[in-house]
Amino acid sequence: MSKVLDIVMAGVISGIVAFTTSQLGVAGTVIGAVIGSMLYQLMNHFFRKPIDSVDSLRTEKVESSVFYVFPLIIILGIEILYLFSSFYHTFGAIFQSLETVTGWNLFRTIGVGLLVMGVYPLLEPDRISPKYGLMVLAVGLVKLMAGFVDYQSSLVNLYLPVFQQFNELISIVLIAVLLYVIVSIIQDSMPLKSEEDQSKDFEDNLMKKDEKQD
Repeated sequence: MSKVLDIVMAGVISGIVAFTTSQLGVAGTVIGAVIGSMLYQLMNHFFRKPIDSVDSLRTEKVESSVFYVFPLIIILGIEILYLFSSFYHTFGAIFQSLETVTGWNLFRTIGVGLLVMGVYPLLEPDRISPKYGLMVLAVGLVKLMAGFVDYQSSLVNLYLPVFQQFNELISIVLIAVLLYVIVSIIQDSMPLKSEEDQSKDFEDNLMKKDEKQD
């Protein structure tokens, strides 16, 4: 499990360095390396140490949660960036760069990605609660709709005034939902029980597996 996290961290850090270098040159390489190092330390603190204390039966669930939550954290960061882009020039410039990189399809890409992610808990309810999947699906639908506000169609014209009038409020609600899902999934996957309770759960799970095999 630790090796898997190392691979994920290495890939993320490489991506950050590559992006900042393409945008800022040599200075971006340094900045990306610093950001990557900070992110590595955070992930090491919040994910590796708790995972090392998890029993083998829960490892798969924790691993699924980590891989599921990480894209949501990235999307949450983008949504926060978008919320403040209207008020601060720096945030606006960074968000503009993200839009350029994605060919001005950032929200549509996020929307489709969230819709796909929202289906996973419905197919694997033992690993992630379906209620989180429904929340992610809802956020994905809203982001997909936001991604098409610049399209001229009768359907878009129906909901366009809502986004124009309540854009900041919608963004705040989406941030709150994403934050709730992220924190809840992490809490559900981490061992919060005593060693005695964990041992009992371990035995119960073994008995259930034996019954299914019989």
